[in-house]
Amino acid sequence: MRYAFFGSPEFAAIVLERLSAAGYPPALLICNPDRAQGRKHILTPPPTKVAAGKFDISVLQPEKPSLAEIRGRGEFDFFLVAAYSRIIPEEILSYPRLGTIGVHPSLLPQLRGPSPIQYAMMSGQKETGTSLFLVDAKVDHGPILAQRGGVRIDNKYFEEVVKELAEVSAKLFLEILPDFATGSIKPTFQDEGLATFTKKIATVDGFIEEHELNEARSGVSEENALKINRLVHALNPDPGAYTVSGGKRMKILKSRIENGRLLLEVIQWEGKKPTSIKL
Repeated sequence: MRYAFFGSPEFAAIVLERLSAAGYPPALLICNPDRAQGRKHILTPPPTKVAAGKFDISVLQPEKPSLAEIRGRGEFDFFLVAAYSRIIPEEILSYPRLGTIGVHPSLLPQLRGPSPIQYAMMSGQKETGTSLFLVDAKVDHGPILAQRGGVRIDNKYFEEVVKELAEVSAKLFLEILPDFATGSIKPTFQDEGLATFTKKIATVDGFIEEHELNEARSGVSEENALKINRLVHALNPDPGAYTVSGGKRMKILKSRIENGRLLLEVIQWEGKKPTSIKL
């Protein structure tokens, strides 16, 4: 089975590595261009490009995917899309013989859109899961091929949840690939009445009012303590949860709940290095 993989961030990179290590590397990776990052604006490749280099996988990095460019790389049985974060034209989605499979880290139709993991964590869900579906013109809308739930996310940090969901997604894909190849899977349509949606996380989403933080730390408001703790876990490391005190930004890197109070474990003041708080 010859396929192309669309994806750029860490979630996609883990899926790509697991499939390749299992003997199913894609013939082509399509990912974002290298970007300047950090204060020194160092040109940095996306994580999937780094992963592809370990398996000698050919890479395309267009600003916008082009069917002509992809067609120039030959025929494909299917495409696999994981956190590509770009709109893929319908002519590309329908190019491969068996269509395009999407990997989405939620139990669709819940949490469609770009930030399903963060939304699940911020809303206080205890568990989440992953979905494999046939991609169509609408966002995370196509019929489901397979799903797997039971991934615990409470009291975990974002990067840990990303890794677990990517591992589960790769394993699930490898399980269904033989049946998908023979056409023996019967996709099931999503229930539109159950659909929920997410938006791209912005820096402002991590802002915490100073009085709410004080209430959470003092034990006056357990509700605020739980809400802020979930925010810290979901948005670490980027864009991060933060407040402004004395005109300076304080980022909260690690926290926990104890006896209904929010305990800060690691903070970072604007322009300073992270600091552990002795409890």
